[in-house]
Amino acid sequence: MRSIEPKKLVLASHNAGKLVEIRQLMEPYGFDITSVAELGLPEPVEDGKSFEENAYTKAVAAAKATDMVALSDDSGLCVDALNGDPGIYTADWAENEDGSGRDFNMAMQKVETALQARGATSADERTGYFCAVLCLCWPDGHAEYFRGEAHGTLIWPPRGEQGFGYDPVFLPNGHERTFGEMSSEEKHSWSPTADQNDGLSHRARAFAKFAEACLG
Repeated sequence: MRSIEPKKLVLASHNAGKLVEIRQLMEPYGFDITSVAELGLPEPVEDGKSFEENAYTKAVAAAKATDMVALSDDSGLCVDALNGDPGIYTADWAENEDGSGRDFNMAMQKVETALQARGATSADERTGYFCAVLCLCWPDGHAEYFRGEAHGTLIWPPRGEQGFGYDPVFLPNGHERTFGEMSSEEKHSWSPTADQNDGLSHRARAFAKFAEACLG
C-alpha cells in the first residue's frame, strides 16, 4: 500500500453530508481534507455498472484535476424485494424531474411505493442493505478499494431527522432506531482505538478497512 504524504486528501464528492462524515472519521489521523465542491470542480459522469466503477470515476477525476491523492465514496441502498434497486441509482431516484436538485423524501416514498406494489409488507419481506465503496486514488490512476455493508430492514413511515438520504427509513439489524434517529457518533460507532470495532454504518465499515490498510 502506498503512503499518503503529506497528510492531505481531496474528497471526490459534492455531497455535504458525506464530507461531514468523512471529516469526522479522519479527524483522529490529523488529515487536511478538502472537497471537489469546495474547489469548484465539476462532477464527472457516473456511468459505471457497480459501486466500485463509479467510485473510481470520481476519485481518478479528482486526483488528476488536483494532483492530490483523492478519496471517493460511492454508496447506495439495495433493497432485496426490489432486486437490489435503487442500488447504484440511489441518488438518481431522488432527482427532481425539473432538474431542481434531489428530494430524498420523494425518493423514500418511491422505495415505499415500489415495496407496496410487490406486496412487501412484513419485516422479513423488507430487508436490504446500505453499501459503501471507498476508492483511494493517486494522480497516476493507481487505486485501492474498501467496501462496507450495513444490513437491516426498510420501515415506514420515516423516523428521525438526523443523517441524510434514506437514513430515516433504514432500521439496522439489532437496533430499535433508524439511522435517521441516531447521532453521527452512534451511527458510526467506530474509533481507531476500539478493539474489534468495525463500526455500524456501511461507510464506517468501509472506513475501518481503509484505516487498517492505509492509516496504520
